[in-house]
Amino acid sequence: MSKPTAVVCAYSSVGTAALEGLLEAGVDVRALYTYPQGADECWFTPPATAAQTQGIPVHLAPNFNDDAVYEAIRALRPDFLFSFYFREMIQGRFLEIPRLGAYNLHGSLLPSYRGRAPLNWALVKGETETGVTLHAMTPKPDDGHIVAQARLAIAWDETALSLTDKAARAGRNLVRDAIPGLADGSIPRIDQKTLGPSSYFGGRKPADSRLDFTMKAAVAFNQIRAVADPWPNAFLETGSGIVKIPWALPSSEPCAPGCFRQTPEGLLLGFADGALRLHALRKGTRRSERPSDHAQWLLELGIPALNP
Repeated sequence: MSKPTAVVCAYSSVGTAALEGLLEAGVDVRALYTYPQGADECWFTPPATAAQTQGIPVHLAPNFNDDAVYEAIRALRPDFLFSFYFREMIQGRFLEIPRLGAYNLHGSLLPSYRGRAPLNWALVKGETETGVTLHAMTPKPDDGHIVAQARLAIAWDETALSLTDKAARAGRNLVRDAIPGLADGSIPRIDQKTLGPSSYFGGRKPADSRLDFTMKAAVAFNQIRAVADPWPNAFLETGSGIVKIPWALPSSEPCAPGCFRQTPEGLLLGFADGALRLHALRKGTRRSERPSDHAQWLLELGIPALNP
C-alpha cells in the first residue's frame, strides 16, 4: 500500500511535534504552510526547520485562504489536510480537497476551551486537567467529530511553557497513532454534541494579563503562571509605569492588599485574601531576580511598604 499523502498547516512547538508524528507514521507530507518565526519565539524549533530537514517544501502563509494557495493545494491532491496550531481559519473549500479528510489538533479536551490560547486560558481558570484533541474540521472553529484525545494533568505550579511541552509530546503521539485508523476509515468518531456543553475563549490580549490587588492570591498566581516566560508576563500598573512579574509563588504569610512586606524568605506582595512571594520582577528591559532588590524596585514604583 502506498503512503498516505498530506498537506500540513502548522506553527508553534505543538505544530512541530505533530508534524514529526505524521512523519513517524509514514505519511508523505507534500507541503508545509507556516509562518516566519518571530524574534520572541526562538524558544522552540519551528515546523519549517523540521520540514526542511526532510526535504518538504515550505510555504509562508500570510494569506493562506487566497485563490493561489487553494489551487496549489488542489493540484497536490493530498489524502489529508492537517492543521496543527495554525493561526488562520481555513475556508470550507479547502476542507473538500483531501480524499481522506481534513483534521485539526486543538490544545484542549473539546468541546471545552474552543478558540484561541486554550492552554493559557486553562491555567488562568485554575483547571487541574486539560488535553489535546484531534478532530475533523468544519468551517466552524474547533468543530467536527473527535477522532482522538489525550488527557493532561495540570500541576499546581504548571506554567504555559511546561504545559505546552506536555501538549507537544501528547500531540505527537496522538497524531502518529491515529494515522492508521484515519487511513483505513476504522477510527471511531465522536460527535462533540454528545459530550456536554462547550466553552469558548477568544485570543488573549495584553490587558488580560493585568494584575489587580482586589484579586484573590490564587487568581493572581494563575494569571502569572499562564503567561510566565517566554510569554510576555503578567503585570501591575503603578504610578511610575508597568512592572511585570515573571514568577511568584503563593505564601501562607500575611500581607495587606496592594502592599509588600519584606521577610527573611523574600518579598511578599499582598492581594485580596493572601500574598505571593516574588521571585523575579521586570521593568522595561531590566530584570531583577535578587530578592534583596525587589523592595527597592517597588518603592520606586510607588507601591507602599509595610514593616517586616
